[in-house]
Amino acid sequence: MIPVIALIGRPNVGKSTLFNVFTRSRDAIVANQPGLTRDRQYGVGERADKTFIVVDTGGLSGEKQDLDDLMARQTRLAMEEADELVFLVDAHDGLTNGDRLIADLVRKSGKSCHLVVNKADGLDQNQAAADFYALGFDRLQSISAAHRKGTSALLDELLATYPVEMEPAAVDCGPSIAVIGRPNVGKSTLINRLVGQERVVAFDQPGTTRDTIAVPFERHGKPYTLIDTAGVRRRGKVHQAVEKFSVIKALEAIEKSQVVILVIDARDGLTDQDLTLMGYAIDAGRALVIAINKWDGLDADQRDLNRSTLQRRLTFASFAEQHFISARHGTGVGELMAAVDRAYASACRDLNTRYLTDLLEEAVFKHNPPLHHGRRVKLRYAHQGGRNPPVIVIHGNQTQHLPDAYLRYLSNFYISKLKLKGTPLRLELKSGKNPFVDKKRAKRRNK
Repeated sequence: MIPVIALIGRPNVGKSTLFNVFTRSRDAIVANQPGLTRDRQYGVGERADKTFIVVDTGGLSGEKQDLDDLMARQTRLAMEEADELVFLVDAHDGLTNGDRLIADLVRKSGKSCHLVVNKADGLDQNQAAADFYALGFDRLQSISAAHRKGTSALLDELLATYPVEMEPAAVDCGPSIAVIGRPNVGKSTLINRLVGQERVVAFDQPGTTRDTIAVPFERHGKPYTLIDTAGVRRRGKVHQAVEKFSVIKALEAIEKSQVVILVIDARDGLTDQDLTLMGYAIDAGRALVIAINKWDGLDADQRDLNRSTLQRRLTFASFAEQHFISARHGTGVGELMAAVDRAYASACRDLNTRYLTDLLEEAVFKHNPPLHHGRRVKLRYAHQGGRNPPVIVIHGNQTQHLPDAYLRYLSNFYISKLKLKGTPLRLELKSGKNPFVDKKRAKRRNK
């Protein structure tokens, strides 16, 4: 299970600062969706081989008249999703009535809670914490999120009871596939199509209501593992009411998968929620296939409009194959799974160093890197630095000065020449030390 940590408290107690400390390895995601305020942010962090999800909530004033407003309701939802609560208070403000009312809210939730006294730098630790013992929490720590003092110990304590995820056994389970998307776009129908009517092998592994579930299955003799985000689905219950949309479930599924199928409702077109989920899958480096569902219900004009809109708005995800399907009738599902196979193969492909270097030379010959302060950036050789997603490491001089436009050119060049399908490509740049720098400095000193 990937633990979920929710940060709660009054405004300006340091929740967002602590959020940034915990998620330093990933960019935060702002989930601006129905039922989610802009103040509710999700991010993923890693520490000591453990992955965790952090939820940053909007500040609660603690005033009675405000506890029932939209922000308070969203904080309650975050608390329901969380495994661990971090209740932040301000050492400089001391104990306030707002803190007392929020403490009551925490106790009613019944969730595991850590009371954290923030902004304790420059103060006596015991004195800073003394007032807050009156709130009655067993676990109380003093930190300074802005200066990262005490934050590592806090995170270690939060994660102490959660085991390191074990590496999967060396069994060919095929690619792990996460099916994600907004409510009512057809995820349930597609999952039923994949593991229900045409299944050869399928079974459910135990998990909690919120956990993602690994469901191994076979299709036409090929093994796959479906990452189901709606809990254990019995075949007869797949078509029940659509589960509530949860960013937590989507994040968990993406983290556990190798290939992501993003399901879009053709009748609604591409929404901001779709783009949010797609952006996270790309940031996580996952292979991606886009399924535009309910295509059979559109007329010719609607189909033309949808195609042009997707082409215009998805230039940043041009590597991802788009398939127009009907999960209910099975139309296009075979082509969709073929795209999953291609994406998985591309993401895990071995790339020859000599060939990568030859392609780099060809790319430079066709389009030279720009000058930096009158000197040409030189790119010398390339090699593979990782898989799933493919990582190409490029060595040269002054590589840190390559503009984004040239990096996009190199990325697109490699994707085209290597015929990569359905996977993002990452470039890592390394600059060697200029052997003439020390000689030039010595020469200037001698003058």
